[in-house]
Amino acid sequence: MSERRWPVPTAERLAELVGAALPFGLRSGSPRHAFHRDLYFDTPDGALRRRGASCRIRFDALDRRWLRFDAVVGGCEARVAEVEPRDILLGAAEPARRLRALVDPARLVVHTELEVERWARTAHFPLVPLPQLGLAYDTVTVRGSGAEPMFHELVLWRRRWAVLPVASVARALERRYGLLAAPAPTGRAERAAELRQALERGEASPAPTRRQVALVALAHGRIALCRAGTILRLPAEDGGGEEACRQALRRCFGHAEGEIRLLGVVPATDARPAVEVWLARRLRRDLTAAPPGELQWFAPDDVVARVGSPVLREPTTLAALAVAARSELVPEWSAAPLQRRGRGDSASDGEDGSRVTLSELRVPALPARALEADRPAPEQLINAHLSSLEFNARVLALAEESGTPLLARLRFLSIVSTNLDQFFMVEVGALKHRVAAGIGERSPDGLTPPEELDAIAIRLHALVARQYRCFHDLARGELSAHGIRVRDWDELGPDERGALDRRFAEEIAPLLTPKALTRAPGHPFPHCGDRRLSLAVVLRDEPGGPQHFAVVELPASVPRLQCSPGAIVPLEALVRAGLAALFPGREVVAAHAFRVTRAGDIQLDELATASFLQAVSEQVQRRPWGPVVRLEVEQTMPPALRELLQRELRFEESGMQSALGPSDVYEAPGLLDLSALSELATRAGPAGGTGGTGGGAARSGLDYAELTARDPFAGARSVSGVLDHGDVLVHHPYDSFEASFERFIAEAAEDPDVAAIKLTLYRPGGPSRIGELLRRAAAAGKDVSVFVELKARFDEQLNIGWAQSLEAAGIHVVTGLATLKTHAKIALVIRRAGGGGRTRRYAHIGSGNYNAETARAYSDLGLLTADAAIGDDLHRLFNELTGSSRPPQAQFRRLLVAPTDMLDRFLALIAREADHAHAGRGGRIRAKLNGLADVTVIRALYRAAQAGAIVDLIVRGICMLRPGVPGLSERIRVVSVLGRFLEHGRIYHFANGGEPEYYIGSADWRPRNLRRRVEVITPVRDPSAMARLDRLLEDELADPAAWTLASDGSYSRQLP
Repeated sequence: MSERRWPVPTAERLAELVGAALPFGLRSGSPRHAFHRDLYFDTPDGALRRRGASCRIRFDALDRRWLRFDAVVGGCEARVAEVEPRDILLGAAEPARRLRALVDPARLVVHTELEVERWARTAHFPLVPLPQLGLAYDTVTVRGSGAEPMFHELVLWRRRWAVLPVASVARALERRYGLLAAPAPTGRAERAAELRQALERGEASPAPTRRQVALVALAHGRIALCRAGTILRLPAEDGGGEEACRQALRRCFGHAEGEIRLLGVVPATDARPAVEVWLARRLRRDLTAAPPGELQWFAPDDVVARVGSPVLREPTTLAALAVAARSELVPEWSAAPLQRRGRGDSASDGEDGSRVTLSELRVPALPARALEADRPAPEQLINAHLSSLEFNARVLALAEESGTPLLARLRFLSIVSTNLDQFFMVEVGALKHRVAAGIGERSPDGLTPPEELDAIAIRLHALVARQYRCFHDLARGELSAHGIRVRDWDELGPDERGALDRRFAEEIAPLLTPKALTRAPGHPFPHCGDRRLSLAVVLRDEPGGPQHFAVVELPASVPRLQCSPGAIVPLEALVRAGLAALFPGREVVAAHAFRVTRAGDIQLDELATASFLQAVSEQVQRRPWGPVVRLEVEQTMPPALRELLQRELRFEESGMQSALGPSDVYEAPGLLDLSALSELATRAGPAGGTGGTGGGAARSGLDYAELTARDPFAGARSVSGVLDHGDVLVHHPYDSFEASFERFIAEAAEDPDVAAIKLTLYRPGGPSRIGELLRRAAAAGKDVSVFVELKARFDEQLNIGWAQSLEAAGIHVVTGLATLKTHAKIALVIRRAGGGGRTRRYAHIGSGNYNAETARAYSDLGLLTADAAIGDDLHRLFNELTGSSRPPQAQFRRLLVAPTDMLDRFLALIAREADHAHAGRGGRIRAKLNGLADVTVIRALYRAAQAGAIVDLIVRGICMLRPGVPGLSERIRVVSVLGRFLEHGRIYHFANGGEPEYYIGSADWRPRNLRRRVEVITPVRDPSAMARLDRLLEDELADPAAWTLASDGSYSRQLP
């Protein structure tokens, strides 16, 4: 017998067997996931069954069809082109001809319909790559009866050329895993019939229904959603299969007419059943079929904007929309926003109702319990991950605006790609880890990890499509008009190709290593580097022969964009054109670019390590081997090659199984990885960095006008001399970093009266003047202490280098506190003042890193002061940072220090404004910060607003606070200001009944800043500095280009 099958009692037991080891040392490839539907035919009187024959048509998830006919003398199977079952049975395929010899196909009817979810794998010996056996792990649902029973099976069969007997492996599996061979009849249709009969006799109970149909109905470029109160969801129906889909159509549209197709099936979670996602088109839109107002039609971009909000977060709907968002069968999802129709068009009534719905639901109607600020409720909050994606959408909007200089538009496109890389590495990686670990804890706004991943996928596929539309518009328009052309190999002339061929042979080919994509002995699946561009190469040994695959990783040391006269050519185009030299004697059929992103967080046991620096270094070295969380491919890559990459990346040799799924595959319709556009912006003009301060490009109008930074100490003999008379507030890049902070450290390094310099480094970047000045100070005999934070994500290796080089120069270096990051931007200079041994402290407290490069691109604030109380506080903090491994314990008079007392003091300041409002003294809070995500702070702001305080917030990025909700936050306004420079400063203002207080520093109102980091916020008391902060807040709150956050989590702005 060449096949054996065993019944498996439960889905959980089947899942265990999928990953179980095989006997006889057999190795297994990674399991492949698939779905198919089987229709079994017979005459009403059972003519085929009586003659020992059977007939089956199989449909797979890609709508391919196979006809199989079995009889006593043998069987045969063939793939068929016909679509309808009747046409298949009457067709010319060999199984159909044999069938007609036995029975008239016109008499056949469907007697059993089975839907099968399958995990399949092949088994082979370690040194013999040919597969010996096939194994299928099937969950079978019997359709066509009210109960729709379900059963599970393991099937084992012998592959061609196998030398290992099936019977031997079957006995070994039975002994090891307690499998019991299926009794006769073992045919799947017969077992389904017996189970159905047992149900009818009441001798068995069906498996619980774990399947649901969700309908993605499209008409005139719009998608149908059902409205129930304040909730929007896709039409859905319990059950599965085409009949359940038609039933959903009948219930929602009053008829079952329409062209339907299965898009995919999503496995069940704890919050919902398995979901079959069906696409329905060519519908007859009967708007009277559903209850008035229930069924409405929305543009896909309106749907995307509300995914994850209280309006649109039903679990089945999220799962189904995630499938639609990635499907090539739903091009509307990535299309440009459609023009709204007028009243004369056929869809106007439904669209008018949809616009009313969107207007009504823009301010979510929260339940009464959610209006109590002291009572936690998920409806009070916006999802942090979706808020982060909204930030990137606003950055993308800057690239889309024609008023933004051309080179800046390229940089903004590049920034979006870089931000999304980090989003996948950190946020998506963490969510996938929770799913894999079975951690079902909901987010503060109430979504489970799978629901968050679905919502992210829906938003991201649309965002990436929008990003590529912007790039293509630029390439065809402004870039081309200025002679900047990104061209493929086919667009080049002979002379251009010749020059690039020589460059490839001399400079690029020696750096390439082709790697076979095979499981043959000695050729493990090649490791794909994190965020490294690669080519998947399709090869043949001879024309017409079988295809083989290989991977060629592009060298990171070579510029991605290669310049030739009159054109810029992507590196992958050069490598693709030169592949024949890497594979002599073989035919290069095709080569498709792809790129993987890996989870990037490091796992560090900070309390157990003996050497903190060594532990961080080891973990950073493991990062390139993290599980894959995203696969980007060229749009032209065929489905089979995508599936191969996805399957192999999920089960790499490293043993770290990835949760990579279909929603994590992103198509690039053109240049893959648009972060390379930063190279293009640099090459097209002398402006570098986000700020774009280059003169030539600015003069030509390609970039922002050159910025001349102010010298805040112009004409002063010394920084300390100025600070002896008052504080100085600096605002970079408008105030020169070199002429302020760098001068402050330079004078301290040279001043013989300076005894000590202390400062923190979080992201200092590469070698800089700051490092030189610190080493010079140490060489002069000064006491220099530097706290280098090794755990600054993705800068760990740079910071390790800083720590080692500073320590080698005799500087006292501290490299971290256990369980905390030191994010504070603080510096202290201790100087002898006159005789008698008296000293005076000079301090800098800021929001930005001590990094001259980022100081030109980021907008940051810093306070230089000789205030005795601030200096004393800062000195005590440095003593704790350098003298203890525990969190700071000291009490501070002026400074707000996290995690010691910052949260409590901010809460007290907010509560004070609520008290002022209660007393009629007009409480007001204004804040400018990068992110607002601490739930305790958010609820304190809600309480202040309910008490009558006015709250105005300028939040650049993540904001979980939901503004403008009547009864909760109608006195809270949130805006986001983005532009030429990355807004990085933090300002906190409390009106205090007419005695205003201002604070600046490094901390946002996020849990990590207030609870898991060492942060410093300082009061600003100098009148001129306070006035400058006031103007800055008022200007940004009144900025017509600012985005305003709506209650549903979306952003909009009214440009003049």
